[in-house]
Amino acid sequence: MPMSAEEITQRITAALPDARVTLTDLAGDNDHWKVEVVSGAFAGLPKVKQHQLVYKAIGNDMGTTLHALAVETKAA
Repeated sequence: MPMSAEEITQRITAALPDARVTLTDLAGDNDHWKVEVVSGAFAGLPKVKQHQLVYKAIGNDMGTTLHALAVETKAA
C-alpha cells in the first residue's frame, strides 16, 4: 500500500516540528511524490544535508512503501 500524503507530512513534521510541507502527487497514484519542505532547521546546511534530514524522517519506508520522493528544501 502506498504512503499517504498525511503520513508523509506527519513523519516530516515529527522530525522537523517547524516544517511547512507541500506535497504534489506526480503520477496520481499516491506512490510518486514531490515534497517541498521549508524549515528553520535547514539554515546554514548544504542542500544534500537538508535532503538527508527529509529522507531520514521517512525512514526505512523510502524506496519500499514510498516508491519515489522528489525533494525541494528551503530554509525558513
